[in-house]
Amino acid sequence: QVQLVESGGGLVQAGGSLRLSCAASGRTFSSFVMGWFRQAPGKEREFVAAISGSGGSSDYADSVKGRFAISRDNAKNTVYLQMNSLKPEDTAVYYCAATGYSTWLRKPDVYDSWGQGTQVTVSS
Repeated sequence: QVQLVESGGGLVQAGGSLRLSCAASGRTFSSFVMGWFRQAPGKEREFVAAISGSGGSSDYADSVKGRFAISRDNAKNTVYLQMNSLKPEDTAVYYCAATGYSTWLRKPDVYDSWGQGTQVTVSS
């Protein structure tokens, strides 16, 4: 229903920063909660961050609090994930996702649309 296209992944040294972008199609972008998830090899997909349709509320996994920031620009139909102080354990494929729900937002199953994923690799 909503097409999501990610960009911004890459290779960075520990302590560095990256900003991921996710561009969405459609006319009702501001109606969707947007989330970021990540999945490392051999691990389940895990919640990273989510942001309300207006951008007024956000939620973060404990592992990224204070280091990552989610934001959105509804005029550009884009959501961002600013990642600072990156650690090797942040290495994963990062996915953006959209949902019309407002609860259970840390659960991947509530999201209706997913991006293709972008690889983030953090080296020492």
